[in-house]
Amino acid sequence: MDIIFSILNLEDSINIKEIDASQYIKRAWRLVDNKRQLVDLNFQSDGFPDGFDNHYESLKQTITNGGYAIGAYHETKLIGFATLNSEVFGSKFKYVLLDQLFISLPYRNKSIGKKLFFNCVNQAKSWQVDKIYICAGSAEDTIKK
Repeated sequence: MDIIFSILNLEDSINIKEIDASQYIKRAWRLVDNKRQLVDLNFQSDGFPDGFDNHYESLKQTITNGGYAIGAYHETKLIGFATLNSEVFGSKFKYVLLDQLFISLPYRNKSIGKKLFFNCVNQAKSWQVDKIYICAGSAEDTIKK
């Protein structure tokens, strides 16, 4: 399968609607009795967490503010994307936020997310940033991969 990686611009950003962001969450990390533990959830998420509009607006804001947005395409269809915000923060190290990383359900477990991530790493290096800050969902599958 040939996957093409390309910078997303504002005109392309609406195409994230093509992504199936649904996820079955069997277990997730939770704080129970002051200890982090995996707990059974058995929950089906049917789209983008916090809704499509929230992620679409965040993507547009990242692009408008000079951030980095990269898409993964199979043929002409957008099947994944990742964004890196341009705002640098931190006192000891210079950080940027990996704000979003989504892969469409049928394309998961094919190293596409890894390639998007390393595109973001290379961009952060070009900005002379020390580290990437990742805030991810608590699902067991999200964290272990």
